[in-house]
Amino acid sequence: MTTKKSTTKKSTAEKLTTKKKSAWRENIEAIVIAIVIAMFIRTFIVQAFKIPSGSMLETLQIGDQILVNKFIYGVKIPFTNGKTLVSVKDPEREDIVVFKYPEDPSKDFIKRVMAVAGDTLEIIDKQLYINDKLITKEPYAIHRDNRIIPGNFSTRDNLKKITIPDNKLFVMGDNRDNSHDSRFWGFVDLTEVKGEAFMIYWSWNKEAFGVRWRRLGNLLF
Repeated sequence: MTTKKSTTKKSTAEKLTTKKKSAWRENIEAIVIAIVIAMFIRTFIVQAFKIPSGSMLETLQIGDQILVNKFIYGVKIPFTNGKTLVSVKDPEREDIVVFKYPEDPSKDFIKRVMAVAGDTLEIIDKQLYINDKLITKEPYAIHRDNRIIPGNFSTRDNLKKITIPDNKLFVMGDNRDNSHDSRFWGFVDLTEVKGEAFMIYWSWNKEAFGVRWRRLGNLLF
């Protein structure tokens, strides 16, 4: 009888141990699957970015956290130097895009597309001309400096007419007098574009130490 009881206790203990191992295994598998899904979404579909500077004021505030659609310009194949598998559309004028900074690819920049391949662009005394037409409707653009800098000193306010090459973009910040963009370092290659910004999901005002509730969920145009 003693042997049977010992065997029964041992069998019960083994079952409990097996159940615990099974539960641990299920939890680990669930965590691994969740991580894989999250990485897949981040790599191919949507990624979050934080705005660290004021180059896109007033559209984007310092402390805004945004979501970027990585699928819309094509699914980038890893380790292929930017080759795309599926392309929904190419970047268009006025799209807000995130891209690898041409002078330091380890950094991500966000700007607005102002001209695409084949367009001509010229800036005369802060006035923007695309394909020889003055762009008069730019509700997103602001100028905070009343001075106009001649083109022989800086390309900020005066830029000679250029033609955008194939597979390139000309981008500018909405805060025109305080943005380091294509006026200074040139074009963005299409292969370096990560996606289109489409929504603010969080916004933290560091100076006021508070949430900008009215900005949460705002779509970007």
